[in-house]
Amino acid sequence: MTDRRLTPANNRVAAMHLAGQVSAARFVSGWPMALLESVTDLCAAPGGPRDRQLLRGATVTVFEDHAGWSFVQAADGYVGYLPTGCLGPPVAHSHFVASPATHAYAAEDFKSPAVMALPLGARVRVLDERRKFFETDAGFVPKRHLRPLDRPFQDPATVAQMHFGVPYLWGGNSTRGIDCSGLVSASLTLCNTACPGDSDLQQALGDDFTDQPRRGDLLFWKGHVAMMVEAETLIHANAHHMAVAYEPLAQAILRIEAQGDGPVIAHRRVA
Repeated sequence: MTDRRLTPANNRVAAMHLAGQVSAARFVSGWPMALLESVTDLCAAPGGPRDRQLLRGATVTVFEDHAGWSFVQAADGYVGYLPTGCLGPPVAHSHFVASPATHAYAAEDFKSPAVMALPLGARVRVLDERRKFFETDAGFVPKRHLRPLDRPFQDPATVAQMHFGVPYLWGGNSTRGIDCSGLVSASLTLCNTACPGDSDLQQALGDDFTDQPRRGDLLFWKGHVAMMVEAETLIHANAHHMAVAYEPLAQAILRIEAQGDGPVIAHRRVA
């Protein structure tokens, strides 16, 4: 049985490599497009519920534009629908937002109008360097808030900690709102480590461990994932705190089991 989240096929169209595996009216190779908006919901169906989110600059493969919606596959393999108007031609982005959030301004002046709010991880193309700002394809962004794409973060737990206090949002992937698997995805992706979107898929990452947890390890419950920041403390986006929060490991294990979600089912270490 195919996984809808990872299978670029609907009743009308499917990816060319799926020919002979799924039924579709036509098979296409798809074409690349890039996200123009700061944060966009990736929906399970046109106008349907949010599955995940994509950030500005993310490149997707489009297989169909139909009735104002594009059927796409994201770089992490996740499949869904985006409003066609939020997509534009792919750009050779050079930098990503390396602060919890920033703004792109209309001019080289922090008092000028802010034309776009950009979350951690959003991508831009630097066009020119000024004294305190980079001129980018999104506007003028403070130089201190950007980092070259070839200089990713090195410690996923540090990235997770940059999200401390971000409100919980089911299916969220940004510092505007995030869920447990979104936090793990953001933390690993900004360290240039490939990561799928949902916690059940993330459970295949790295290697199994049963020893003392260490910084960066992932702990899984049924439908939930957390990241260790030290041997006895984890950080996770969760509906109990309705935010990204620190929690003692022993306390989290007891609380999650007491609320009916069972014990830890996996301990993974991602190199």
